[in-house]
Amino acid sequence: MHLDNTLSAIVTGAASGLGEATARALAAHGVRVAIFDLQKDKGERVAGEIGGVFCEVNVTDEDSVTQGFAKARAAHGQERIFVNCAGTGNAIKTASRDKKTGEIKFFPAKDFDRIIQINLVGTFRCIAHAAAGMLTLEPLEGGERGAIVNTASVAAQDGQIGQAAYTASKAGIAGVTLVVARDLAQEGIRCNTILPGLFNTPLLQGAPDHVKQALGAQVPFPPRLGNPPEYASLALEMIRNTYFNGECVRLDGAIRMAPR
Repeated sequence: MHLDNTLSAIVTGAASGLGEATARALAAHGVRVAIFDLQKDKGERVAGEIGGVFCEVNVTDEDSVTQGFAKARAAHGQERIFVNCAGTGNAIKTASRDKKTGEIKFFPAKDFDRIIQINLVGTFRCIAHAAAGMLTLEPLEGGERGAIVNTASVAAQDGQIGQAAYTASKAGIAGVTLVVARDLAQEGIRCNTILPGLFNTPLLQGAPDHVKQALGAQVPFPPRLGNPPEYASLALEMIRNTYFNGECVRLDGAIRMAPR
């Protein structure tokens, strides 16, 4: 798919981090970009800077997602590109013992479900909405109607201590990738997923420099944190390269996460 001003895109979680970098990269090629996020001030700022539109969207709420797609399409037309970057995490052991008091605790199901609803169900909800809209488009040369890129994590394969919910959600995203690609293949819609490693996103930007340097030093090469534009570069390749389909690709500097 050739990226130019005839195309429109939607990027979730695009008010910051990986999503912002992807939205900016798409806009730099002339693509009209809609930003889905809950961070209104940041989202409107980014949208203003790239000539896009901001849609305040909660991916766990069906009505919110429906309204977001309607607003984006009213502004830019039906999207051919959809990138899922919205997500979050937590860190709770399955069960644990307080070293001081001996009290035993377990991972509350409501906290597990919250991560699943945001990361996995929210991602799939948006995939389904985007794909349904793409079905209305006339195919491009070669038969392609659209491209979807999702964000999982290396935790999908190397989950660390306390990451049961996060790992389950990201493994789920990786798991549905090929199924979605197969579901939509006859309609000319592709689906791929990126599994980022340690990236310098808002989740880490508040950490002290020595902590970030220590994390980056764990990466075999280059020994540093990944930068969001590096994620965006792979996302754009997945969109441009029509033979890229049904794949889950690690972007991690060859790191394999230790238990903690």
